[in-house]
Amino acid sequence: MEKKITQTVIEAVKALYGQDVEEKQAGLQKTRPEFEGNLTLVVFPFVKMARKKPEEVAEEIGAYLVEHCDAVSKYNVVKGFLNLSINDSSWLSTLAAIDADEHYGEKQATDASPLVMIEYSSPNTNKPLHLGHVRNNLLGWSLAQIMQANGNKVVKTNIVNDRGIHICKSMLAWLKWGNGETPETSGKKGDHLIGDYYVAFDKHYREEVKELKAKFIAEGMAEEAAETKAKNESPLIVEAHDMLVKWENNDPEVRGLWAKMNEWVYAGFDETYKALGVGFDKIYYESNTYLEGKDKVEEGLEKGFFYRRDDNSVWADLTKEGLDEKLLLRSDGTSVYMTQDIGTAKLRFQDFPIDQMIYVVGNEQNYHFQVLSILLDKLGFKWGKDLVHFSYGMVELPNGKMKSREGTVVDADDLIASMIADARKTSDELGKNADLSEEEKQEIARIVGMGALKYFILKVDARKNMLFNPEESIDFNGNTGPFIQYTYARIRSILRKAASEGITPTLPASAEMNEKEVALTQKISEYGAAVAQAGKDYSPSGIANYCYELTKAFNSFYHDYSILSADTEEQKQLRLVLARNVAKTIKNGMALLGIEVPERM
Repeated sequence: MEKKITQTVIEAVKALYGQDVEEKQAGLQKTRPEFEGNLTLVVFPFVKMARKKPEEVAEEIGAYLVEHCDAVSKYNVVKGFLNLSINDSSWLSTLAAIDADEHYGEKQATDASPLVMIEYSSPNTNKPLHLGHVRNNLLGWSLAQIMQANGNKVVKTNIVNDRGIHICKSMLAWLKWGNGETPETSGKKGDHLIGDYYVAFDKHYREEVKELKAKFIAEGMAEEAAETKAKNESPLIVEAHDMLVKWENNDPEVRGLWAKMNEWVYAGFDETYKALGVGFDKIYYESNTYLEGKDKVEEGLEKGFFYRRDDNSVWADLTKEGLDEKLLLRSDGTSVYMTQDIGTAKLRFQDFPIDQMIYVVGNEQNYHFQVLSILLDKLGFKWGKDLVHFSYGMVELPNGKMKSREGTVVDADDLIASMIADARKTSDELGKNADLSEEEKQEIARIVGMGALKYFILKVDARKNMLFNPEESIDFNGNTGPFIQYTYARIRSILRKAASEGITPTLPASAEMNEKEVALTQKISEYGAAVAQAGKDYSPSGIANYCYELTKAFNSFYHDYSILSADTEEQKQLRLVLARNVAKTIKNGMALLGIEVPERM
C-alpha cells in the first residue's frame, strides 16, 4: 500500500511540476497521534520544484492522490506536512497480505544473497562464562537472526581462546592440587572445575609473591622493584611459563593434559550455550589460528607492509592512517592477539566466501578493530576495510546477589538458574499456573525466565553500558519480556476458545474498521520496516522496542473492544484475524531476539 501511494506521489510531482523525483524523496512516515490521518508526506523537497508555498504544494499533491490513488480517502494539510487517511478496504487488503504470509516482513535468502559471518562469544578455556559473555552471546545470536531476516546468508562463528599462559595456570594448579579430580568425581561442570583451579593458582601465586617481596625488601631492595622481581621470579609463574614453552614445542604430556582439560571445559560451555539457546555453525580455536597468523604476517613483511626492528620484533606502521605503530610478532617470534585475529580471518576466508564480517566484541576493543580492519585490507581480504565491529557496553548488576563461586564475576549458569527460579516464584505468587502440571509449570518458568533475561538485555541500545536488574526484568507489566509473552499467551487462549466454539477466523471481504483496529493493522504492517532498520543499524533493541509497541497497541485495543463477544459476526472475524496476526508477529519478532513465547502462561 505504501509503495502504491509513494509511486502515485512520484507521478503527481511529474504531472503537476514536470519534475522527476526519487522514491526516497517521496517516502511516507506514520502520522503523529495528535493529527488526523494514517500516513504523512513531507512536501518540503518539492517546494523549490513547484515554486509555491508548502501548504499549496501539499494541497495540490493531496488532491491528486485522492483522485488517482484508491487507497487514499481524504487528506489534511498542516504547514508542509500532508496527512493522508487510508480507506478501510486498503487496510483490509494489507491485513489479508499479512495474514497470507507466515513470515510477513522478513526476507528469504537466495543463492545470490550476500554471506555475512558473525563472530560472538569468544570465551577463554580457563573459566566459565559470565554475565558479560551472556550479553555478548545474546547480541550475537539476535544479530544473526536479524541479518537472516533481511535476506542474507549467515554463518555464526566462535573463536575459542584455548592457548596461552592463563590456560597453563589452570593446568599447573590441577597438577599440583587436583588429586586427579574430574567433572564426574566432583559433580561440577567442567568449565567451573577448571575455573576453580585458575582461582587456586592465583591464590597460591599471590602468597608466593607476598613472601618473596618481603624477602627482597629485607635484603635492601626498594618496594616497587621487589614486587616486580617477586612477580617474575615466583616459582609458580616460572613453572607456568615453562609449561607454555613445552606446549609451544608440542610436548606430548603437556598437550595431552591440555586436550583433556579443554574437553571438560567445552562440555561445560555447551551446557551453558544450550541453556541460553545459542549456537554456532563453525568454531575456530586459537591453537589452530595463531600459526596461520604468523604466516600472514611474514607474507606482509615480504611485501613491505610491515617492518622488522633490530630486536627481531615485527611491526605495522599505521601513522599515515592516523594511528600508531602496532606490534605483530614479539622479538622471540611469539604472536599477539592481532596476529591470531589475522590467522583466524585467513582460515575463515578459506572456508567461506565472506561478503561481510561482523565481530561482536566489547567496546574496550574499539581501537583493536580499527587496526585489524586496516591490516586485513592491506593483506588483501576483500571485506577487511568494511568489517563491522559491533561494539557493546558493559553490563552490571545492582547488587551482589548472584555473584559466582569466585566472588568476582556474575556466573552465567548461576544467573540462568536464578532467573528461572524467580520466574517460577512470580508465577506461583500470581496464581497464573494453578491448573498446569508440574512439568508444564517448570517449562513455562524456563521460557519466561530466559525471556525476561534476554529481553531486558536486548532492549537496551547495545552501545550503552547497562544495569541488569533481575527483579525488574520478571515484571509482568511494562517494557519486559514476560509482559509481551503474557500478551501472546492471552491471544493464543482467545484463539483456542474460538476453535472450541467451531470458529475458523476468516477475513471478511469488506468491513468497517474502528480507529484502534486500523492502528493495530498499521502497527503489524510496520514489522518489515522495523526488521529492515534493525538490519541496517545492527540493532536488536529496535526489534525489542517494536515488539513492545505492538503489544501495547493490542492491549489498548483489547481493553476497549471484545473479540469473541463482538456486536456482529463480521467484527468477530475481523478481530480474530487481527489477533492471530498480532500473535504471529510477536512470535516472529521475539524469535529474532532468541526468545520463545509460551502457548499458556
